[in-house]
Amino acid sequence: MVPRYLLSMALCHCLSIRLVSGLVDNLIGRNKIVGRVSAGPIDISSMGCGTWSWGNKLLWDYDPSQDEEIYRAYRVVRDAGVTMFDTADSYGTLELNGRAEILLGQFERRYQEEKSSSKTQFNFGKFLGNSDADAKSSRQQVATKFAPYPWRITRGSLVQAARESLKRLEQDKLSVAQLHWSTANYQPFQEGALWEGIADVYDAGLCEAVGISNYGPVQLSRFSVRMKERDVPIAIAQVQYSLMTARNNEILDACNDAGCRLISYSPLCLGLLTGKYDLDNLPRPGNPRRQLFRELLPGAQPLLGTLKAVAKEVGKTPSQIAINWAICKGTVPIPGARNMAQAEENLGSVGWKLTNAAVAELDAASAGLKKYMIENIFQTR
Repeated sequence: MVPRYLLSMALCHCLSIRLVSGLVDNLIGRNKIVGRVSAGPIDISSMGCGTWSWGNKLLWDYDPSQDEEIYRAYRVVRDAGVTMFDTADSYGTLELNGRAEILLGQFERRYQEEKSSSKTQFNFGKFLGNSDADAKSSRQQVATKFAPYPWRITRGSLVQAARESLKRLEQDKLSVAQLHWSTANYQPFQEGALWEGIADVYDAGLCEAVGISNYGPVQLSRFSVRMKERDVPIAIAQVQYSLMTARNNEILDACNDAGCRLISYSPLCLGLLTGKYDLDNLPRPGNPRRQLFRELLPGAQPLLGTLKAVAKEVGKTPSQIAINWAICKGTVPIPGARNMAQAEENLGSVGWKLTNAAVAELDAASAGLKKYMIENIFQTR
């Protein structure tokens, strides 16, 4: 008969091995569930994270006291393999302008310090030998957008904007430098300077590639021609893209022609597709989403019903179905996350795929909408 103390020692040994194994798995990234996709000359995570709400008081009721909870959400998505973070130099309300970029820089430095501290504490540095490829695929990738303010009328103003963003981030280089919107509809003379300026940002070594936001297929094609003439690679083009937006597959074709990846922003239509809202439960009074949802919800009921039915069938939530649908379309969705619950909810959207039949069912429900989500006022054709 084996002595009881030997059994106890063996059990403790096994538990220790399992604990260390779990820690090692986390440190070397075996628990990453978010994959990688190509975006022009670079690879990015197959789902990103939008930071519009970080600093936005009007729509998202941001307060600096929320920063610690936002960081916890950031850490969760980073651990899961999210590297692509979309931001802008205009994100942040009034005195908080640029807040999202500042937080992104602070969060990444803290995240790396905590990872380094964990490796040192448990003495894993000796045998964790991550390759250069692993390190590159797990590094933070910031894609920031520069607003075409009326005073940014020279190409040099874009280079200056990039340097200011990098200063807020406390980093040396952006993954992607983007034009936030086109001025073609209201100030066409400015457009040329913006295009040359964003190309100059690349030539100055301040970014790995460039991108655009709120450009339609026609304008993207024109932009692509000029960037090819300048020998500047395009990584991404982003538009508002969800089950609530009018289908415009021409933009997907234009992205393929330009050799870039379509980023779908607002994949949850500002929260409407979460299924959490109805006419008796709207965003707070004074929030612009309140009136918008009041107008959209009645006509969206058939779509929301289909979304909930598909979610029940596959054991997911409406939010996760909506985000996975965007992934199935070949886009990289960038849902926001301001707390742990939102981060974990978003991560439930990856690692699986809707069937073709489910996608077709959702497409049909979307096509039957009586009223679509309004377009961004700067969206071009």
